[in-house]
Amino acid sequence: MTVELKIPEVGESVTEAIITRWLKAEGDRVEKDEPVAELETDKVDVELPSPASGVIASITAKEGEAVPIGAVIGTIDEGDGAAASRARTEEPAAGKKPPARKAPPAKEPERKEPPAKEPERKEPPAKEPERKEPPIEEPERKEPPAKKLEREEAPRPEPAGEPAQPAKSRAPTADAGGREEEVVPMTAIRRRIAKRLVEAQLETALTTTFNEVDMTAVQELRQQWRDEFEKRHAVRLGLMSFFVKAAVDALRRFPKFNARIDGETIVFRSYQDIGIAVATDRGLVVPVVRNAESLGFAEIESAIADLARRARAAELAVDELVGGTFTITNGGVFGSLLSVPLVNPPQTAVLGLHAIQDRPIARDGQVVIRPMMYVALTYDHRLVDGSEAVTFLRRIKEVVEEPARLLLES
Repeated sequence: MTVELKIPEVGESVTEAIITRWLKAEGDRVEKDEPVAELETDKVDVELPSPASGVIASITAKEGEAVPIGAVIGTIDEGDGAAASRARTEEPAAGKKPPARKAPPAKEPERKEPPAKEPERKEPPAKEPERKEPPIEEPERKEPPAKKLEREEAPRPEPAGEPAQPAKSRAPTADAGGREEEVVPMTAIRRRIAKRLVEAQLETALTTTFNEVDMTAVQELRQQWRDEFEKRHAVRLGLMSFFVKAAVDALRRFPKFNARIDGETIVFRSYQDIGIAVATDRGLVVPVVRNAESLGFAEIESAIADLARRARAAELAVDELVGGTFTITNGGVFGSLLSVPLVNPPQTAVLGLHAIQDRPIARDGQVVIRPMMYVALTYDHRLVDGSEAVTFLRRIKEVVEEPARLLLES
């Protein structure tokens, strides 16, 4: 029995997949659920499992080809695949290809006919003596090209200067080293990112507000509890858990930032699913920490570490990349001092973190050096007013600068 090998459903809104690599070839034996190909979508990479045990009878899609969801890209013969093997071995014995090869020699006599008509073409030359007068003028017409050649050759013996530059400009660019160009197709995830960036600009009214955060208290807490925290929870105490906690607190106080626009209605959520932007070799992905409002510091750090590791290894499931209500992106890990993050629709806002720098600031009438971080909040002005955005970001600043607020004001 022949079983079709189809592109499976791999998540909502995913319409096609790219076959990045075939793991099996025609004639190979496969077991049920054994991976036969690797697929790339605009959200996640997945392996295509075999729907049955048998032999790969045919492969109809090439590596690098984009195929729609549900498309048939091959077939599998259940059992030992003997029927498929016989069919492949009989094809060359059918003798269909040799007649096709004999076809070109059959056309060769037709190609020899033009030489047979050459004597007829020799009649016009017989009249050429009557047309000898015009050719007399041809040498005069050839004089300008000769002069052009002289003009082109004249600068060559002259010293290097302006006349020599045009000669260099005629040299093909291929002769100049380091000017090669390579054309490669965009990956599915890169195309998706490009599409979402354009959609964000066209479909939302985005604006950004900025503030700066004194990271002294966070750094002191991390220094004091780092070893004990890691020993107890087997995970490092990083910066992201503080900002996730601060974001959850602010989202509860200002629910519009956790909402989304649906047509002419606003959908408010009582939960906080925080997306954490992760840079990978394939592009930026945003896995989601579910129900962040119910997680402690250690649980948040563990979730972020696990999602980041699997994101870089292309092991995330589609449902781990969708449904976030708010996003945090940290450009500071790459040294960014200040940037404007872009909202990921249908979310309403995104928080951008940046590099920590020691800067002089005023404290109690004194100039002191403190570890400072610029933070940016980009939001959809259709839903959120500027005063709300400024207050929201100030709340995040207050919580991070004084983490004890999380205990006293919760």
